[in-house]
Amino acid sequence: MKYCQNCGSELKSNAKFCTNCGNKIQKTTQDSVQKKKSTENFIKPKEPKKVTKDFSEINREISGKSNTKIIKYIIGFFLLIVILAFMDLDMLPIHPALAFISFFIVLASLVIGYMFKSREEKKLTLITGENLLAEWTLTSEQKENYATYLFEHEKNKNRFILYSISAIAIVVFGIFILVIDEGKLFMFLVLIGLILLLTSFAYGMPFYYKKSNLKGDGKILIGAKFAYINGYFHNWDFILSGLKKVKIVNEPFYGLNLIYYYTDRTLRHSEELFIPATTDIDLNKLIDSLKELNVK
Repeated sequence: MKYCQNCGSELKSNAKFCTNCGNKIQKTTQDSVQKKKSTENFIKPKEPKKVTKDFSEINREISGKSNTKIIKYIIGFFLLIVILAFMDLDMLPIHPALAFISFFIVLASLVIGYMFKSREEKKLTLITGENLLAEWTLTSEQKENYATYLFEHEKNKNRFILYSISAIAIVVFGIFILVIDEGKLFMFLVLIGLILLLTSFAYGMPFYYKKSNLKGDGKILIGAKFAYINGYFHNWDFILSGLKKVKIVNEPFYGLNLIYYYTDRTLRHSEELFIPATTDIDLNKLIDSLKELNVK
């Protein structure tokens, strides 16, 4: 069994950081360190090393963000509706259509719940250091620059989508308005409402994500096929997915430019990440490790 040399907490055999005090585990020539109550082989320092933030607290913050509980509540609620429908109680009549929709939601929630659970288990391997290649914490200035970059990028992308969809909607609704005899005002109001709704999302969501990124924990955890970036988890270890490109960049800030791809029902897509880094991290070594571990 392996124990932390700083605080004496029990560790996993492949852990790189102590989940209790945050101490980085140094490589030793011994296969294990035996924990004893006496101070003969382990002496607890009188003044433990001070860290800016307890690593165990960060672990609780990261691992505590779970969506599986919400999914369980949804499954339980709609499963209850399905059971009541099959019981056919006079006091609580359930329409067959509602029962069918509830059954579909239960199946969909089970699939989504499995996906969330799988992602959280993978994220946990980064938090514990099991699959961790590198980790660092962003400064307040780095986090602000990162949030600002994402805000501008998202705003420009959403603006293009907004203009494209609005143009299509104007053409489609315009044809109906010109052709139909009645309901022209109603169709026009629907068109205006649709454009306003799209506009609110296009300009509102970037502000939401910027606020969320500014409140993020600032932690960057990089694994072979996972990345945790300021509160958001990415992975490219599933079927028909992988790492496409990774390199060092100086713009929009110093760090990594990582591109991974994935395939879903709408064919293949790519996700580009700009990850800010601190200067004390050996990015060249990290890139070599990522390329080596992602060779197929």
